[in-house]
Amino acid sequence: MTADPQAATKTGYDAETVAALTADATAIMARYPDPRSGLLPMLHLVQSVDGYVSRDGILFCAETLGITAAEVSAVATFYTQYKRHPNGKYTVGVCTNTLCAVMGGDAIFDELSDHLGVGHDETTDDGAITLERIECNAACDYAPVVMVNWEFFDNQTPETATALADQLRLGDDVVPTRGAASVCSFKQMSRILAGFPDGRADEGVGAGEPTLAGLAIARERGWTAPDAPAADGGADGAAADAGPAGQTSPPVGTPGSSAERKPATSSDTEVGKDKKTGEDAK
Repeated sequence: MTADPQAATKTGYDAETVAALTADATAIMARYPDPRSGLLPMLHLVQSVDGYVSRDGILFCAETLGITAAEVSAVATFYTQYKRHPNGKYTVGVCTNTLCAVMGGDAIFDELSDHLGVGHDETTDDGAITLERIECNAACDYAPVVMVNWEFFDNQTPETATALADQLRLGDDVVPTRGAASVCSFKQMSRILAGFPDGRADEGVGAGEPTLAGLAIARERGWTAPDAPAADGGADGAAADAGPAGQTSPPVGTPGSSAERKPATSSDTEVGKDKKTGEDAK
């Protein structure tokens, strides 16, 4: 007799959803020496089903990993990519960090907010767009930048950003400036972040002209990086790297050394409530 996969769960998921989540969660946990290290991608996984980290998603993660719902909630509420209320089909993130802001990011956000009738982390009535202020999109050479489900739309203006939002709400296909050739939904994006690629990673342009400008100038002028300093033997015979003003790295085992040191106190080796014995402690 086949066991009902839903029988052992307190979630409200149906048996088919539980079975699919369990199969994916098993694949995620297999990536890590300690299964609970898979919590972050598992939160993206349940978000790919519900469109946010729901109560059922939290309970599923807790039950699967053998931890408490409070521990799962503590992680889910710490990171901004995990949503605790239903998210729109598209997250439109406007970078309002320093460079994008002075280049027009604040004006873009204000225009979008007025145009869509929503504020930060709020969703339009049709469920199409969740608007966000983004601290940095790591694309300063294309400022101001807007992202749609983490795909780049560079060198935006209030006018182009509102036109983009209108296209998304109409269901039109939009093409990012760089990266993938299309924009997937928030749920699909969450599944990608859970570690299940959709095959679009190598589409489109990765680095555009502004990003490569410095490299082109260096090649044109024959500039190269300086050679690494020669290794200098330390007192214990270990190599020490030369630093500023003739400083060298501390010898292995001395204060300040980044190399692995031998245990010196009982607290280095004793097994506490959060540590395991034997092979699990390795």
